[in-house]
Amino acid sequence: MTFNQGARRDADRIRVGGGGRGGKIALGGGAGGLIVLILALLFGGDPSSLLGSGTPDQSGQYSPGGTLEGCETGADANSDVDCRVAFTVESLDTVWEQELVRQTGVAYELPEVELFTSATSTGCGNATSDIGPFYCPADRTAYFDTSFFQQLVTQFGSSGGPLAQEYVVAHEVGHHLQNQLGDLGRAQSDPRGPESGAVRTELQADCYAGVWAHYADTLPDPDTGVPFLTPLSENDIRDALSAASAVGDDRIQSAATGRVNPEAWTHGSSEQRQKWFIAGYNTGQIAACDTYSAADLDNPAALR
Repeated sequence: MTFNQGARRDADRIRVGGGGRGGKIALGGGAGGLIVLILALLFGGDPSSLLGSGTPDQSGQYSPGGTLEGCETGADANSDVDCRVAFTVESLDTVWEQELVRQTGVAYELPEVELFTSATSTGCGNATSDIGPFYCPADRTAYFDTSFFQQLVTQFGSSGGPLAQEYVVAHEVGHHLQNQLGDLGRAQSDPRGPESGAVRTELQADCYAGVWAHYADTLPDPDTGVPFLTPLSENDIRDALSAASAVGDDRIQSAATGRVNPEAWTHGSSEQRQKWFIAGYNTGQIAACDTYSAADLDNPAALR
């Protein structure tokens, strides 16, 4: 259990959508979307054909419910994956509303967040759940079909723990922070390679996820006076690191082709993704996440 049972959420914060035609890959993809693009580049196929929409496990934990009825307290978030995403967003809002302006002078603007099933229409085009979670800068919205979390476990070998799922949400909101701060476009202008803007952008979003985790179990929700998350354990952090490692370019390439080609990287290696998450988690400082100035992406500590 990671959420305080008495935590409450804003019933209007998350929208439940879907029903779009699908077909066009949305821009600004994060932990999920660019995985499919990597696989498409490796196999030369249609990205939408490479991942299924996912299946629920025996407990039904990963099955997207389509509504947020009954999602009211932290106890609900501990038992339902859609509700967990909603409460994670609330926790992210609490942290970034305080820390972004304190550390950068820029006021946090709440991203839109949509839960959808199968397909949805976005400001970046129509998208299906095949591309996983993604952030669309055109409509400043993070999109989640929570069936992806089962894929993260069964297809990519991640832990199924709650903080592994929450890390994915925090990573996508990290892209929203980059959009606010004017950095997100660096991924599009320099899209591939071990030192590319795309890799640096993704590693920074991992680091921002770590910054959130640093504060998430201590900063109180202004409405209840208690943090959204209970104190994080070493096992919780291992869950997050497992998810970060699962979507490393080297791990995906090796599983797909038996070889690693850094010149095709878009997200960074498994080890880099873990190290940048930990850099954010250990310091709680946005300045520790300046991947664009890092001379050695294997050594985030060199920035400090």
